[in-house]
Amino acid sequence: MAPPHSSSRSSLSPHFAQRPVSRRGLLTASAATAGALLVGTSAAGTASAAGTAATAGKTWPDVIPLPNGFRPEGITIGGGPYAYLGSLGDGSIYRADLRTGQGRIISAGPGTPSVGLELDGRGRLFVAGRAQGARVVDVRTGAVLASYRLTTTTPSFANDVVLTPRAAWFTDSFQPALHALPLGRHGELPHADDVVTLTLRGDWAQTPGETVNANGITGTPDGKALLVVQSGAGGLHRVDPRTGVTRLVDLGDSAPLTNGDGLLLLGRRLYVVQNRQNAIDVFKLAADGRSGIFEGRLTDPDFDVPTTVAAHKNRLYLPNARFTTTPTPDTTYTVVALEH
Repeated sequence: MAPPHSSSRSSLSPHFAQRPVSRRGLLTASAATAGALLVGTSAAGTASAAGTAATAGKTWPDVIPLPNGFRPEGITIGGGPYAYLGSLGDGSIYRADLRTGQGRIISAGPGTPSVGLELDGRGRLFVAGRAQGARVVDVRTGAVLASYRLTTTTPSFANDVVLTPRAAWFTDSFQPALHALPLGRHGELPHADDVVTLTLRGDWAQTPGETVNANGITGTPDGKALLVVQSGAGGLHRVDPRTGVTRLVDLGDSAPLTNGDGLLLLGRRLYVVQNRQNAIDVFKLAADGRSGIFEGRLTDPDFDVPTTVAAHKNRLYLPNARFTTTPTPDTTYTVVALEH
């Protein structure tokens, strides 16, 4: 995600591959602690990667309207036909029915931004809250189950999140670090002082100040490391969760991932949203995520600065953040669907 008017999610589901078709308390992680938070895959992401996009003989909508003035950024989809989106304005959470395009606010915002978000298999929504850290929302009741201050360092920008069975990992766009909420054996949420911070090093070169650095995040196909896109520099990094050492992913002669935003991994296929380019670049990754081959670019005439991407059945869904449009209470926003 890029801050509106500046120059600047996904699911970890490593066992599905689909062919792209154009549509229409601050702690430092020890090696053992950080590494243990990665192993495995996200049940919510796995449930959303196969099938068709029609039901009962009716075509699902290609464009889903959101409330005027909503200002969407993050999107996540569970096993059912519902997408969840967060507002950059007041932080409200909106649920949209992918079959009908209808929806409603399910959780009133705290008055601060909701950026990237991810749904787990227990009906809990993990929300990146920019400078306010993170919170966990029960999508059945709308209640906030827990809130976390991810760091005391300023400036800080909790931007995107990916879930593994052992942790929720958050990118920090203003600091060279990832923050993790370690989860209990049965998914128990951590205490406020159990937040783990992993400093990024190796190939990582942080641009100082309030420039968007770490943005979208997902896992490698083999589930042993994390992938993070660095928006301003346009690089894709493989992050060792035990040490924080990053290595640039070898993407061959493909153009830099300038304005790289949300990431979505389906099997070994990686979708990289490039928001202000109104495009998604698609790569076939090596199993360990150290290299990838460019497969093509997806665009759509309805794109208007899409930020993040989630999958349901044979479709990709992207919210239009419209960063090039001055937001007002009457500004219209949509989610665009395309086949993949």
